[in-house]
Amino acid sequence: MEKVIKDGMVAVVFSPGYGAGWYTWNSTHYGVELVFDPMIVDMVLNNKKDELMTYLAMRYPEAYIGGADDLAVKWLPVGSEFRIHEYDGNESIELKEEMDWITA
Repeated sequence: MEKVIKDGMVAVVFSPGYGAGWYTWNSTHYGVELVFDPMIVDMVLNNKKDELMTYLAMRYPEAYIGGADDLAVKWLPVGSEFRIHEYDGNESIELKEEMDWITA
């Protein structure tokens, strides 16, 4: 899977606004492809919303695009383990090293 990497950081696309998730509402169809897609990263970073919607309809026809209205890019160190958590459509990125784990 191709990723956008700059200065040791990987671009991760997520939807921080309330209402609809991006990855979390599309994970069963497309998995992490929507999170790392270089075209989506470029369009989000350059605020190309019209082009983004056209690209999504063509490349990901089954994607729920309600979360595309407020997409953002977060840069994470290469090799970071993370998950995208969603509450009421609001997605946040949680790094594994920052989470408290309970051991049985």
